[in-house]
Amino acid sequence: MMVKSIKLDTLKLGVCYYPEHWSEELWEDDFRRMREMNISTIRVGEFAWALFEPEEGRFEFNLFDRALDAAHRHGLEVIMGTPTATPPAWLTHRYPEVLNAAQDGTLYHHGMRRHYNYNSSKYRELCATITREMASHYHDHPAIVGWQLDNEFNCETNVFYSEADHAAFREWARRKYGTLEALNEAWGTVVWSQIYSEWEQIHLPRPTVADSPNPHLALDEKRFISDSVIEFARIQADILREVAPNHWVTTNGLFGHLDSHALTDELLDFFSYDSYPQFSTIFPGEEKEPLLDRKWSLNLSAVRNISPNFCIMEQQAGPGGWVNRIEMASPRPGQLRLWTYQSVLHGADLVLYFRWRTAAVGTEIYWHGLNDYHNRPNRRVREAEGVGREFAAIGSAISGTTYRADAAILRDYDNEWDGELDVWHGPLTSRSVNSWFKRLQYRHIPVDYVTLHEADLQQLQRYKVLIYPHAAILTEATAELLQAYVAGGGKLVLGARTGYKNEHGHCRMMPFPGLLAELCGITVEDFTLIKGTVQAPPLRWVDRDGLASDEPFFAEAFNDILHVEDASTDIIAEYAGDYYAGSPALTRRQHGGGEAWYYGAAFSDAIVDGLIDRLGLASPADSWLHLPPQVEFGVRESETGEAYFFLLNYGAKPVCMGIGAPCMELLSGEAVEGEVNLSGYGVMILQRMKMQRIQA
Repeated sequence: MMVKSIKLDTLKLGVCYYPEHWSEELWEDDFRRMREMNISTIRVGEFAWALFEPEEGRFEFNLFDRALDAAHRHGLEVIMGTPTATPPAWLTHRYPEVLNAAQDGTLYHHGMRRHYNYNSSKYRELCATITREMASHYHDHPAIVGWQLDNEFNCETNVFYSEADHAAFREWARRKYGTLEALNEAWGTVVWSQIYSEWEQIHLPRPTVADSPNPHLALDEKRFISDSVIEFARIQADILREVAPNHWVTTNGLFGHLDSHALTDELLDFFSYDSYPQFSTIFPGEEKEPLLDRKWSLNLSAVRNISPNFCIMEQQAGPGGWVNRIEMASPRPGQLRLWTYQSVLHGADLVLYFRWRTAAVGTEIYWHGLNDYHNRPNRRVREAEGVGREFAAIGSAISGTTYRADAAILRDYDNEWDGELDVWHGPLTSRSVNSWFKRLQYRHIPVDYVTLHEADLQQLQRYKVLIYPHAAILTEATAELLQAYVAGGGKLVLGARTGYKNEHGHCRMMPFPGLLAELCGITVEDFTLIKGTVQAPPLRWVDRDGLASDEPFFAEAFNDILHVEDASTDIIAEYAGDYYAGSPALTRRQHGGGEAWYYGAAFSDAIVDGLIDRLGLASPADSWLHLPPQVEFGVRESETGEAYFFLLNYGAKPVCMGIGAPCMELLSGEAVEGEVNLSGYGVMILQRMKMQRIQA
């Protein structure tokens, strides 16, 4: 599988800029100040369709010509956005068929953004026209280095119910299944007399009694939406490849009902992301020791699985919020820098702050940028200036290096999409992933977040441990891949509800965990949802080999009661309560050179800690660094093995760390060893010093 990454010689800093929002008299001063801050890149144009094409067929480029020429005079590189996320009023008024609709058929109207549908032939035609006109006009502009397709595909909404979407879904289903007989079989329509006898009867899910659509149709709906996005994006990407072949092509976001791996593999040069760590702090829940903004590293881990080196197209630079939703606190002094290096640690080589100056009008007047409305210096600008100086100093060393981990949490699109409706497995995944990521973070063990998208055995064999928490849908190909991984020496950890569905979401007529039962050496003889009057039973470790804690812990959310089928299977923990007390809860079976572990519940912090010890997972920092839990540890490494160790303090208070080897701290340029303080929200990047350097 070809890896698609941004390719830069140095770390670069940028900012999103909207020349159409500001008096032209401000441009020169804005661009001058950017360059003084070591900002090298701006993004423009992604919401400006009404300016590029004020009426159908009449194109105006003068305003952006002047802005781009000014940017070029100051040595700025430009990312141009295709403006198709915001169709102009003349377009939606003249062609209402381009509008998206709610599930009940109510059209969304002009006045927001992303109110179009992907399958309107007229909208595709008009998008192709504006893209071609812009590409033709700007293909040789010396400032432009690349293009962003649209903006945040499937943001705001990720479901589509216009007439064009229903018609396109019907044709998609016909292509996928060929015959109504095959479709009826895949969707299980024999239940409740849902059998389709004509293609015209096929629709996307529509309002139903109890708001519960056919689950197999609902799964295909998500697949269809993803394919629709990719085909819509392909129109623009193909035009840009043809007309502006010297520019790279990307898009931004990581939103639902979109296979971003396929999108990137088929259309992009690399993937880009919009990083707002405080989205992780809005609804922290009641868990003990929540990760808060540090949990955003999980999202960034998902991004680097698409592109190991990527672009942050929007990095949070200030307090965030619209006038009517989601308000995020202002970054505390140091957090803007911290979050920038959070992105860099996880693979970002180009980081653009959102935005240069806070908008004075519109829905996003509270989504603050670097500069406030008054346009005078503030602490956020000064902090970004400092980052700019640091990028200039260390950028050539860090750029192109990649994150390194020995463990990976597995995910896949089908289970995520199916789990939106199926509450018997969907909610388990977020709980388990959160516990695994949190405990690995607090124990300073780097982890990747890997999507099983055209994954091959060689890719998986890079990891000593794979955690695949609740893969209800499990295909024959995936089962064979995982069996080969374990046989080759890998350790695979599975959770409750594994393997009981096929690719259509049908429950398999075989003992759970289905295709992996033999690998695990167990079957599920009984199960129960933990809800209402049913309480989570306590667990006890069976292998009390010095690893077990006396602190009570419980089997949460869902319980698989296991039956050992293979005498070589070890029972590691058992239920200690309810009618299944004494039954296995956690097992391990050797297979080839590796191990298959099965846990019959949602993973909790306590069970994850016990498993980390038993799996032999350790931090690369353990032998030479003493780090408090509030510090994130991660490694970026070059192809030649040069390693850079990132230390990020997510706490407001300084912490004391022990560095047990002579190191160079890149950001300060100072040699460090022994007891070292890291300031609140502070960052260090360590490089181990070679012995010959010490002797010299």
